[in-house]
Amino acid sequence: MAKGNNQKLKLLYLAKIFSEETDEEHGLSVSQLVAKLAALDISAERKTLYADMEELRDFGMDILAQQNGKSVTYHLVSRDFELAELKLLVDSVQSSKFISEKKSNILIRKLENLTSKYEAGQLHRQVLIAGRIKSMNESTYYNVDDIYNAINQDRKIRFRYFNWNVDKTERLRKDGEWYYVSPWHLRWDDEYYYLIGYDSHTDSVRHYRVDKMKSISITDIPRDGKDKLKAFNPASYTRKLFGMYSGDELHVVLEGENSLVGVIIDRFGKEIPIRRKDETHFEAVVEVALSPQFLGWIASLNPGIRITGPEPAARAMQDFVRKLKDAYL
Repeated sequence: MAKGNNQKLKLLYLAKIFSEETDEEHGLSVSQLVAKLAALDISAERKTLYADMEELRDFGMDILAQQNGKSVTYHLVSRDFELAELKLLVDSVQSSKFISEKKSNILIRKLENLTSKYEAGQLHRQVLIAGRIKSMNESTYYNVDDIYNAINQDRKIRFRYFNWNVDKTERLRKDGEWYYVSPWHLRWDDEYYYLIGYDSHTDSVRHYRVDKMKSISITDIPRDGKDKLKAFNPASYTRKLFGMYSGDELHVVLEGENSLVGVIIDRFGKEIPIRRKDETHFEAVVEVALSPQFLGWIASLNPGIRITGPEPAARAMQDFVRKLKDAYL
């Protein structure tokens, strides 16, 4: 049998065929493998294919033979990612607000290449169930990478920061002035990425939503704020904030119905002080930034949970409810 033009690539193409066209449920016979290689201008004989498959097994590919009556089919039965794991990754990509629709589709297609064409169809069906709001900032995906590179290089970054206006266009904050920040942490919260960094001008730890950062570049200026961030706990920092909105930090006493204790634990963790107040109520102490977002969260749980102290927190809640009531009179 004459050799084809792609003969030197025989093992690579054979591995590709197994990866794309076989799995535990779908296999190929030796004659089918010969035909598929021939379509790629690669000659193969039955006896050499057995040796080729053995070489692929030695390389680490889990190729098994399966008897189907009088015929035998060959299957790639295990991969780096199981189908269930790929479904989880696809759903995570699809539901992530910070990844644009275009970039989500690109990533999902790449994930589909990690399994057979049959199982890739199941991943595609999973994509169709989600119709979620996605980021409109295509550069967010690369912003995250730039920030990580700056952290690894121990360098400050500069960027511009924007908000949306009522015309649905971007409005640069500080009249387009550059922000110079020492990046220290990236934090995922409420479906958004946030940069937590040190601002030397205000000598404070600040946070910024990554999808609202524009024109990020890594400077030659070394990071500062190391001493400020030495004892910094990113998890504790974000747990105190609601929607990453800041405010005066203090310990707030909450009283709630026992049926809602899980809501408090889900938000603040099991480490917070909780005690039984009576047969039907508990009391918890949480450390939070007293922002309108936190007060709104408490209001949404009314009457099941209420603030009982300290006085500034209770008074802030009263003012919040009063303003809310006035807005609807």
